[in-house]
Amino acid sequence: MNDFDSLLTQFVAQALDEDIGSGDHTSLSTIPSDKTGKAKLLIKEAGIIAGIDIALAVFKAVDSNLEVEVLIADGSEVEPGDIALFVIGSSQSILKAERLVLNTMQRMSGIATKTNRIVKLLEGTGTKVLDTRKTTPNLRFLEKEAVKIGGGVNHRFGLYDMILIKDNHVDYAGGITQAIQSANQYIKDNNLDIQIEIEVRNLEELNEVIHNGKVDRILLDNFDFINLKKGVELVSGKFVTEASGGITEANVRDYAECGVDYVSMGELTHSVKSLDMSLKAVTE
Repeated sequence: MNDFDSLLTQFVAQALDEDIGSGDHTSLSTIPSDKTGKAKLLIKEAGIIAGIDIALAVFKAVDSNLEVEVLIADGSEVEPGDIALFVIGSSQSILKAERLVLNTMQRMSGIATKTNRIVKLLEGTGTKVLDTRKTTPNLRFLEKEAVKIGGGVNHRFGLYDMILIKDNHVDYAGGITQAIQSANQYIKDNNLDIQIEIEVRNLEELNEVIHNGKVDRILLDNFDFINLKKGVELVSGKFVTEASGGITEANVRDYAECGVDYVSMGELTHSVKSLDMSLKAVTE
């Protein structure tokens, strides 16, 4: 079982326990235990669908006898009235799974839809969009998966898989040069195979990084367009470049046209609108 599968198993178990607790007393009191039914996942808003595999895991965890027919794959464009899947089996089981399936798929699809809009805005620039660590605690693995489904690129997953020296690190370390030297020594001492990225706040700091070298990526934070273009020219392809700070759907194309390799956007995950959908009983 890989890390994603392990996280998913744990997430589904905890989320179901949170919702069901001592039992779904509404369904238990109104629907016979042997009653079977069919339901459809109905799309109610245009966008990019994400989370089908998560839905399958939820249905399986609730009741392995539930049968699911998937009609639309993750990453597909959907329109109101589309049916993403059918589920058949115990009516009580379908209702136990309903809210977790919807909550997860609606949020993931909202993220994938937002990301896909950004990806389309960046077409022809050579710039790719990155997510950030501005995610919902314990749901990061799903939110970052949704970014990938929408066509975006995942930045580091956490604090452990990349060294990203930000402004506070620089200030606490005693400056750019000291921070870079310390980070490289740390990697050597601990025999780590991770990249180093450093944030710069102005062209002076950028020149210091270029002079020192020994980093993989430079994050140009809160640069205006004039200085961002100058920064990219100074780097001249020696390092991977990333822009961040104040980047929105309205201005992302302008940032990309400054020539950076990546733009990172917290709003892909921290304030996205969920995609509307519902699980409806099929009664015919």
